[in-house]
Amino acid sequence: MKKIIDISLSVSPSLPVWPGDPPIELERLSKIEQGDPVNITHISMGAHTGTHVDAPYHFFDGEAATTDQMSLELLTGQALVIRIPDSEDLITTEVLRSFNFSTDTKRLLFRTRNSELWSLEGGNFIEDFVAIAPDAAQYLVDLGVKTIGVDYLSVAPFSDTIHTHRILLGSGVVIIEGLDLSQVDPGFYELYCLPVKLAGADGAPARAILVESTTT
Repeated sequence: MKKIIDISLSVSPSLPVWPGDPPIELERLSKIEQGDPVNITHISMGAHTGTHVDAPYHFFDGEAATTDQMSLELLTGQALVIRIPDSEDLITTEVLRSFNFSTDTKRLLFRTRNSELWSLEGGNFIEDFVAIAPDAAQYLVDLGVKTIGVDYLSVAPFSDTIHTHRILLGSGVVIIEGLDLSQVDPGFYELYCLPVKLAGADGAPARAILVESTTT
């Protein structure tokens, strides 16, 4: 049986959220231990909480696709996990060129030192996370990559959240953010990432898993 690796974050009030985003609230409205027939939980959080998918509508108005309009084909299929050295503070074109991945690769997931941040206590947001520079985003677009996953809450640096997002989303690239790749070795896997089908939303929480691939 092939190994399944859950690369999703557990959503709880202790999970870091982007500054200014709503806090995570999980409140049980009905409790069996208090005599209710069932347990029922009320959930309150932003659409870009934890492991989530960005829709083009997140950075583009008008006819840009919302979460419920996105193709699931780009969110399922063979993906390559690349391990970025801990010494790298930013994923640039130069960094990407040091990897000899095939131009046929359509889905790329970047494991960086960010993945170790999820185990820290306190739930504090970290501003100096590793992200993708605009030049690297354009490089990936030019290579034909269609899905990009990162292991913190933004594919773009905290100091400039706009340009990388607009380059990728404007070129039809699907963005998955908030992955936990701490238990994932570099290599090929089968990716399954299904965002909640929120009508008209700019993003949605998702459950993402990797399944061991037979591809070498």
